[in-house]
Amino acid sequence: MFCFQCQETVKNEGCGIKGVCGKNEETANLQDLLIYVLKGLAIHAEKARQAGTLDNKYGRFTAEALFATITNANFDKDRIIALIREALKLRDELKKQSAADIKGNLHDSASWFADDVAEFNKKAAGVGILSTENMDVRSLRMLLIYGIKGISAYAEHAAVLGFEDDKIYNFLMEALSSTTRDLNVDEMVAMVMRAGEHAVKTMALLDKANTSTYGNPEISRVNIGVRSNPGILISGHDLKDMEELLQQTDGTGVDVYTHGEMLPANSYPAFKKYSHFAGNYGSSWWKQNEEFESFNGPILMTTNCIIPVKDSYRDKIFTTGVVGYPGLRHIPPRKKGGVKDFSDIIALAKKCAPPKEIEKGELVTGFGHNQVLALADKVVDAVKSGAIKRFIVMAGCDGRHKTRSYYTDVAQALPQDTVILTAGCAKYRYNKLALGDIGGIPRVLDAGQCNDCYSLAVIALKLKEVFGLKDINELPISFDIAWYEQKAVAVLLALLFLGIKGIRLGPTLPAFVSPGVLNVLVKNFNIKPIVDVKTDVEAMIQGQ
Repeated sequence: MFCFQCQETVKNEGCGIKGVCGKNEETANLQDLLIYVLKGLAIHAEKARQAGTLDNKYGRFTAEALFATITNANFDKDRIIALIREALKLRDELKKQSAADIKGNLHDSASWFADDVAEFNKKAAGVGILSTENMDVRSLRMLLIYGIKGISAYAEHAAVLGFEDDKIYNFLMEALSSTTRDLNVDEMVAMVMRAGEHAVKTMALLDKANTSTYGNPEISRVNIGVRSNPGILISGHDLKDMEELLQQTDGTGVDVYTHGEMLPANSYPAFKKYSHFAGNYGSSWWKQNEEFESFNGPILMTTNCIIPVKDSYRDKIFTTGVVGYPGLRHIPPRKKGGVKDFSDIIALAKKCAPPKEIEKGELVTGFGHNQVLALADKVVDAVKSGAIKRFIVMAGCDGRHKTRSYYTDVAQALPQDTVILTAGCAKYRYNKLALGDIGGIPRVLDAGQCNDCYSLAVIALKLKEVFGLKDINELPISFDIAWYEQKAVAVLLALLFLGIKGIRLGPTLPAFVSPGVLNVLVKNFNIKPIVDVKTDVEAMIQGQ
């Protein structure tokens, strides 16, 4: 195996024996094989699209399958193999629709595959990342693939709520197909920038899906203590699962708590009507071993962010959606027009002790673009008066890497006249600090999940308009972004597409970005690594 798609990859070079995330060689290779087969599906999909005969089921499947390969999403080899076989089935459907087969393309060889799992593993060894020898070509291809993995995650969330865009699906397959051709550097860079454009479109679509379905997030104080009832802990990002779990637990005597990236669900009006929605328990995804254990009740993992499961809570954790882990109970997908059945989780919860209290207090969330723009006059006045000197965007991912204490230290070192804009689980590095407010405006404005980085972009663009600026980079805003996995890559490409320059990226630069590609990013966008807290804070305050 070889994998370098996450920030914690070994020595910031690549995992070659076992993933730091916990996935073994077999699962890693099968994920590589799934990506390879999706490329073949994409080649035939392009032919069908050009002929005007492409059904969007192919794009929807591609998004779901790509999502399953994101870091900490699916560790179950049987589920990955099932996706490979479904991809082959769909590819063959498209082949029959084609006026002529694509000759001489390895992706197209039916004899290439067998039903035997061992054969899958043999074939996977020859189609992985290192099969592209040129370092810069490999880097640009993987930057594109990791970007569309993130786009796929957001597209899948929107599709669950009934919001789809065939143009997004078509781009996913166009992008995959492009990685099988010998494009020049300019063409590959252009494709990466188009990924940024489609990341913006996808996050906007998901924002519309979430707010149309559940209302615009409101400034909300979220309890982080516990009640005396048994509870269910829901983690991940899927708000549809959140809704159905709340509906099915209503009146059962079982409380529901959010964990990790599900925290922002507490700010949606549609969920506030449930009296048994108890608040948030715990913090970031990487602490789940100790927090899942102390919770006592069952846990529902709705999307990526699962880590290797401890025996102490193995019999209490359930997966659903794209999440897979060997030996865990999986909640099947909802049938068309139906709902998922969470009765087994609820029955188990009733037999469990209430959660063990690990902290007390409140968190404040709900600063999506609609809410912040409602406060626009107050924010603008604070900027004009000098009460707010600068906004620091510290959005993105959290992780186990010891250097991530940098983000806590930056938050504490920033002057009192600065405001932190955040989204994603990076917030857990500083959202429980007593940083105060500026004239009633909290110094940490939490826009929500990682996909809600779109809200931060909308806020920045609105401020640019209000202040009559020609360039978004003239705003008193600095970007100090934490990344971990592929959704963060999609967000980064979205920011680049929007023309934002001077982004600091940490805690380490991506291992999949070659020196040559890094030079392009530095030259065109002034991307820079984090240095140290004192140096970076001083530079950001000076607008550098």
